[in-house]
Amino acid sequence: MEPGAETHPVRARIRTNTPRSDGGRLAALLTDDGVRIEAAYRPALRAAADPAADLAIVVAHGFTGALRRPAVRRAAAVLCEYGAVVTFSFRGHGNSGGRSTVGDREVLDLDAAVVWARSLGHERVATVGFSMGGSVVLRQAGLNGGGMGPRGGEGAHTGGRTEAHADAVVSVSSPARWYYRGTAPMRRLHWVVTRPSGRIVSRLGLGTRIHPEDWDPVPLSPVEAVCRMGPTPLLVVHGDRDAYFPLDHPRSLAEAAGPGCELWIEPGFGHAENAAAPELLRRIGVWLGGHTG
Repeated sequence: MEPGAETHPVRARIRTNTPRSDGGRLAALLTDDGVRIEAAYRPALRAAADPAADLAIVVAHGFTGALRRPAVRRAAAVLCEYGAVVTFSFRGHGNSGGRSTVGDREVLDLDAAVVWARSLGHERVATVGFSMGGSVVLRQAGLNGGGMGPRGGEGAHTGGRTEAHADAVVSVSSPARWYYRGTAPMRRLHWVVTRPSGRIVSRLGLGTRIHPEDWDPVPLSPVEAVCRMGPTPLLVVHGDRDAYFPLDHPRSLAEAAGPGCELWIEPGFGHAENAAAPELLRRIGVWLGGHTG
């Protein structure tokens, strides 16, 4: 894969921004490295006078997801009760361009979505990520929120927070570290990502186009990123029935983040947006409302 995505300040651009009759918008965003990203905006369901209407929630889907996937649409519909919602498809997914780097340069896609949300007038922007998207929101917050670059200063920011910073972060079903192969689903995923035949299956069967090259250099891991988030409010959510990542992953993230992190271990919850019930999403929405004021 291409080198790590530690390139800032953000220069993401909006190629098209089309209003819809329901008050929403469709957009094509251009990332800092020139990849076109499809994105959609839904206004908050609450009245404009309600403080929640000022909050935008940017949803980062899991691997093989996209903004048009039913689980992403369901999550967006629930979170609209608590603020406007931006959904987008990561590179290599849906109708976005490029190829997936499985959590590396995807931080630039999230940068573009956050910048777009702010350009629509939202002063408060939160990010909510699932699985791969959960790792991306952590890495993006660490790179944009704490004023430090990766590996203790290499590529460090010179101006502190950028306009792509998140005011609060929720990471759901995220790995804590790279190259984990301790479960059968993760061994299958590594076959999909690393083998030519697996990438063909991903492209034809899952609609996800994967970059064929290895990471070089290896990007900042999620557990390293949370140490660089500074005071940004962080919620880590994980299910005790997650078949991909056992509970040492969320516990490692919470321990590394320190006392400013809130950890929810959800009984009976599986993995990512496909398993997220409306009740859990509403609790996340309430948490966001209380941590972005």
